[in-house]
Amino acid sequence: MKRSVVYSRRAEADFVSIFRYIAMKSGYERAQAYTARIRTFCLSLDTFPERGESWQQVASGLRVAGFERRVSIAFRVTKDQVTIVRVLYGGRDLNRALEQVSK
Repeated sequence: MKRSVVYSRRAEADFVSIFRYIAMKSGYERAQAYTARIRTFCLSLDTFPERGESWQQVASGLRVAGFERRVSIAFRVTKDQVTIVRVLYGGRDLNRALEQVSK
């Protein structure tokens, strides 16, 4: 069963931050391509959302999947929807970044 994939406001802000950081370091085209690949991965959660690992200890229903060894994608799965909660780039403290998710 396919689920719709939606992004939280915080996840959208994460995309903007990642894009700006990469654009500053490596150029606009590279930033565009990289964030597009992340979004493609997120959209693929519509058919197999149980991947990644459970972060139930942080927030109910929370899962985290890695992307290209540099990004951690936090999301929640319900019967009809996958909500991308955060998109965290390289080296972020996941526990600290995700502690706000349960609030």
